[in-house]
Amino acid sequence: MRKSILMVLMLSLLLLLAACGGSDDESGETKQENEQNQTEQTTGGDESSESPESSEADNTLDIAATDFEFDQEEYTVQSGEEVTINLTSEEGMHGLAIDEFDVNIEEEGTATFTPEEPGEYEIYCSVPCGEGHANMKSTLVVQ
Repeated sequence: MRKSILMVLMLSLLLLLAACGGSDDESGETKQENEQNQTEQTTGGDESSESPESSEADNTLDIAATDFEFDQEEYTVQSGEEVTINLTSEEGMHGLAIDEFDVNIEEEGTATFTPEEPGEYEIYCSVPCGEGHANMKSTLVVQ
C-alpha cells in the first residue's frame, strides 16, 4: 500500500514538473521576438497616436507566458479606463492573476476590468507550473 501511494506521488510530481517543460533553445528567441513586437506596438511606428482607437489599444495587454516568466517585467495602463488582458501560454501551462482586480485567467484567455486607483499591482502565475512557479511574477502599473 505504501509503495502504491509513493508511486502515485512520484508520478504526480513528475507530471507537475513537466507541465512547464520546454526547450531552452527556443526561449531566448521567443522572448527576444516578443520584446521586439511589444516595442513596435508601444512606439506605434509612424502612425499617429491621437486617434480614439489608439487610446483604447493602450489599455489592451497581450501577455505571453513562457517557462517561469511573462514576456515583460512591467505593464502600464491608465486608471479609470477599461483594461483587457489577453493571455497566451507559449511554453507550458500557465495562468495569470491580479488579486486586487479579481482577475484569474487559467491557461489561455481574456479578462476585462477597470482599475480606479493608480499604483503598482502584482501579476502572478495562478497555475502551478513547476520549479520556477513561485518566481513567475510581473507588475501592473496603473497611472
